Amino acid sequence: MSRSSLTFNMVDGFLEAEVRGMKSGLLNVADYSKLTQCETVDDMKMHLAHTDYGPFIANEPSPIATTTLYEKCLAKLVKDFNHMRAQAAEPLSTFLDYITYSYMIDNIVLLITGTLHGKDMSELIPKCHPLGLFDSIESLAVANSPRDLYATALIDTPLATYFSKCLSIDGLLDDVKIENIRQTL
Repeated sequence: MSRSSLTFNMVDGFLEAEVRGMKSGLLNVADYSKLTQCETVDDMKMHLAHTDYGPFIANEPSPIATTTLYEKCLAKLVKDFNHMRAQAAEPLSTFLDYITYSYMIDNIVLLITGTLHGKDMSELIPKCHPLGLFDSIESLAVANSPRDLYATALIDTPLATYFSKCLSIDGLLDDVKIENIRQTL
C-alpha cells in the first residue's frame, strides 16, 4: 500500500465527504424535468424550495424576479465554492484558485471598459462575478495605462505574474488595448 493511500483521509477525507454531500444536493434529472414544467418563476421558486437552494430563496417575497432567483442560486454556488476552496489542500487549492482567474480577468476588463466609458465604479462593481472579486478591485478605476493598472491594483493579485506580459502595451488604455490585455491574460 502506498504512502498516499495511507494518508488520504488525513489530508483529503473531510473535503471528499463535503463534496459527496454537495453532490447529493445537486439538481437531478427529475428536478430539471419538474423545472421545465413550471409555468411561472414562482413555480420554480416553490420547487427549488425543496432542494438545497431552499434556504437561499426562502425569504424572498413573491412574485420573485428572475434576476433575484439567479442571484440567489449564484450566491449558493459561490458559498459552496469558497467553502471548498478554504478546506482544500494542495494541489486542489491551486486548481480552485485557477478557476477564479478567468472571472478576475473578466471583472478587470469590465471595470476598465466601464470607467473608460464614464461609468461610476459603484454601478460597475455589482455587475462583477463574485468568484472574480479581490481586495483591490475598486482601485482599478484610477488606471490610465497598463503600467498604472499593474502598479496600483494588480501587483497584489494572483494575476500579477500573467499581467506583467501586458506591460509591453504602451500608451493610454482604449477598447482595443483592453481586448489585447484580455487575450494576453
